[in-house]
Amino acid sequence: MQAFKSLKLEQDFSSLPSSFYQAVHPQGLDKPKLVIASQSCADELGVDISSLTLPDTLSILSGNSVMSGTRPLAMKYTGHQFGYYNPDLGDGRGLLLGELKNKDNTLWDLHLKGAGKTPFSRQGDGRAVLRSSIREFLGSEAMADLDIPTTRALCVVSTDSQVFREELETAATLLRVSQSHIRFGHFEYAMHTGGLEKLTALCDYVIKRYYPCLLGNPRQYQDLFKVTAQKTASLVAKWQAFGFAHGVMNTDNMSILGETFDYGPFGFLDRFQPNYICNHSDNEGRYAFDRQPSIAFWNLSVLAHAMSPLVEQDALNEGLQSFNQVFNEDYLDLLSAKLGFVGRPKDDSILVGTLDMMAKNHLDYSYFFRQLSDVSDEKVARKLKDLCINPAGFDQWLSDYTSSLKVSGTDKQRRVRMNTLNPKYILRNHLAQKAIEQAEKGDYSEVQKLHTILQNPFDEQDENSAYAKLPPSWSQDLEISCSS
Repeated sequence: MQAFKSLKLEQDFSSLPSSFYQAVHPQGLDKPKLVIASQSCADELGVDISSLTLPDTLSILSGNSVMSGTRPLAMKYTGHQFGYYNPDLGDGRGLLLGELKNKDNTLWDLHLKGAGKTPFSRQGDGRAVLRSSIREFLGSEAMADLDIPTTRALCVVSTDSQVFREELETAATLLRVSQSHIRFGHFEYAMHTGGLEKLTALCDYVIKRYYPCLLGNPRQYQDLFKVTAQKTASLVAKWQAFGFAHGVMNTDNMSILGETFDYGPFGFLDRFQPNYICNHSDNEGRYAFDRQPSIAFWNLSVLAHAMSPLVEQDALNEGLQSFNQVFNEDYLDLLSAKLGFVGRPKDDSILVGTLDMMAKNHLDYSYFFRQLSDVSDEKVARKLKDLCINPAGFDQWLSDYTSSLKVSGTDKQRRVRMNTLNPKYILRNHLAQKAIEQAEKGDYSEVQKLHTILQNPFDEQDENSAYAKLPPSWSQDLEISCSS
């Protein structure tokens, strides 16, 4: 393991035309201190986690200095925000420090969020706040431990500096780690501003870096689009299966590698509401939970338009159709497995019926699926029934469900399978809020404890069972916005 400050970073992104980026020196924050760090992310990078508390490292992580031989860059891109094209986007509060190749030859981008103003900050101050930095850290690391494709977070650093949002808040930085920071919006920018030359350069860069097996293939550009569509489909299928709502699925927040990207007003479902809106700024419900698959398809159609100078329309349509095929297969397979079936049930109506029953009874999404593994126990079945608004409807559903399960092995086998896919512990908004409130007072212990629990979301962890309880009534009033 290496000390963080001794990492050898490259800046391969600068091989693209210079209009894709601006070199920017970060603006430092006062008196930095480490809030939390991820051991598993550090291991992935080959970083000695203990080195993150060293003064020289904290100076880098707070933007007061840069790593030797590096030139931080602010990326330029555009994108559709809430359905409208915005040409003025780019890294407004984050800098790409460089790219690292780990011992497995995997490439990782290191991106410092909250590093100050860039040419793309518009009216913003380029800062991140402790609240949103903790949410992104906990959210992205929890998603990784649920095996949902995601960016990672190495650490959060807090400072004595303050910034004003709706009120004064503590400034912070977060080191985001990802295999790529290239978004659909990069392709929109290339197509709208540079024509074929800039678009070709970007596509060639992505293929060379991430899909070298496509190099030289006469179908390489259409295959790039198709694999992006399929990876996006698999990602969104997992979102829907695990009850994750992204909140801001703008095209500049969509990863070309199909990773969960840019954690803003995200949330895991508590009560199952198919039209759940986790972003209180989303007045029209564009990014409601049940609209995520259709929005992902819409975003891919925007990407298809951006790539149309290089790819024939029929080939783009083929890629778009592959999204529907992969999403439907992956989602139904996941939902079947969450319900304990071996393979898919003979009649998919039990899958639809389960979601319908849950919605009508306002059952807690993760709690219900976890408890369902023990539904053969009369006490557990009665406990779930007692949570229902329509107990008779639950009885009918349970009869249909248990009849469908008869060919899916013993109760013990089913319980083991289900408990490896239905987490007991998820990052509920009220848990994050409590941890944030303590952290804003300088006590990081709850952030650290919550992170530790969420690293093993499928384990029983009897000593932490309080964190798996149904959420309190006041949690329904929590509002999460895009503001950082």
